[in-house]
Amino acid sequence: MPCTTLLVGKKASNDNTTMISRTDDGYFDEKKLIVVEPKDQPRKYKTVISHLEIELPENPMRYTASPSVDPKHGIWAATGINAAQVGMTATETITSNPRVLSADPLVRYEKAQKKGEKDKVGGIGEEDIVVLVLPYIHSAREGVERLGMLLEQYGTYESNGIAFNDENEIWWLETIGGHHWIARRVPDDRCVIMPNQFGMDHFDFDDAYGEKKEYLCSADLKEFVEKYHLDQNQDGHFDPRWAFGSRSDSDHVYNTPRAWFMGRYLTPFSHKWDGPCAEFGPESDNIPWSLVPDKKVTVEDVKYLLSSYYQRTPYNPYAAADLPQKGMYRPIGISRTGVTSICQIRSDVPEAIRGIEWICFGSNAFNAMLPVYPNVPKMPEYLGKVTMDVSTENFYWASRLVGALADAHFGSCIQLIERYQEKVTVEGRRIVLEYDQKIAQSGDMKLAQKANEALSEMARKATTDVLGKVLKVASEHMKNGYSRADH
Repeated sequence: MPCTTLLVGKKASNDNTTMISRTDDGYFDEKKLIVVEPKDQPRKYKTVISHLEIELPENPMRYTASPSVDPKHGIWAATGINAAQVGMTATETITSNPRVLSADPLVRYEKAQKKGEKDKVGGIGEEDIVVLVLPYIHSAREGVERLGMLLEQYGTYESNGIAFNDENEIWWLETIGGHHWIARRVPDDRCVIMPNQFGMDHFDFDDAYGEKKEYLCSADLKEFVEKYHLDQNQDGHFDPRWAFGSRSDSDHVYNTPRAWFMGRYLTPFSHKWDGPCAEFGPESDNIPWSLVPDKKVTVEDVKYLLSSYYQRTPYNPYAAADLPQKGMYRPIGISRTGVTSICQIRSDVPEAIRGIEWICFGSNAFNAMLPVYPNVPKMPEYLGKVTMDVSTENFYWASRLVGALADAHFGSCIQLIERYQEKVTVEGRRIVLEYDQKIAQSGDMKLAQKANEALSEMARKATTDVLGKVLKVASEHMKNGYSRADH
């Protein structure tokens, strides 16, 4: 799915946490947040898209997931944190090129064309990856190793990027063709910006084939690059983006502008992003994969970036002025987002509550990010009880309604939205601080469930309130309104 990913290393964050975040931008996919207990995890998994069956280990852990409400196309679990306090987000759809895809073709399902022939099963993909990996890993590195093994064994039918984090590390993996992959540990002092393109711009084969401290890859990747003449670099420096990625005209409208906006926000002083002397513009092919931010990054910064619609630039689709560049680039906070999460793993709290999952649904420009404790037996109904029927009784549909109404009346509604977003964040942080202290003092993990109920009820009240306000604005601006003074 076309998504946007932002990763924040431990020393790049304001509170010494690791954060992995992603917008899941399907086509208005209905989503929910649930907890999957070990007894509910399948022991034999069958993919819907590729018709592949995979035997799974017997020792899964509890984990959270944001699956599709309608299961007809598969689970699409999207993101979660497991009981070992390891986070995962999957996947960021990325680009490739004909040289890679011809040398190692994607493993796609093919239905038998003749009677007596068998269907050709496909590989794994975004539909499956969280369910196949997250319940079985105890660190971010283990996530890379397990997923790498699955990719080499079964292959994949699409090009994807996947992030893992634990208390200390973030790892980023990108698939290469059908069976190859490459992964890198995110430097602690850096942020990674990923907008649906192959991202990594540096790779150390010596480390990947030696100590494996910062780099990992499929066993024959170096030979694969050499055999198929994939290295385009002139100076001896191996740039994976040039070897495995793309630089198409559509990338310059759909993808790179998002990296430009994120980089511009994170490093406004150390790099020049605007004007004729800019180092990087919205269509630059050399925007770095990772950057040292000019200031420490907060959860609020991550939410702001993932909600971006190019505000304070000529490309803002909501700009009052009729500018020639208005709306020309694909926003980060796009209309069709299903779910967005920030998996945050902390260091200054008891181990059982290190993970906090910040969750929101619908278009990020208009929704609010709510924190919850993932290490609980179940999620509140407001987050997890979502059906295909539109309803104000859950966070998903209420958020979608708020966004659809406010979008059409942006100028009149944006102040209401900003107040709503701040209220949920302030109250969410306050409740988490309160229950962090209570759980640390008592050791009672049942309090985490109680905290989630309080957080959910707070979000329900705030969302219902703002929905009523934007509905009133939308009603006042209906086309069939008419005012006449009778005498």
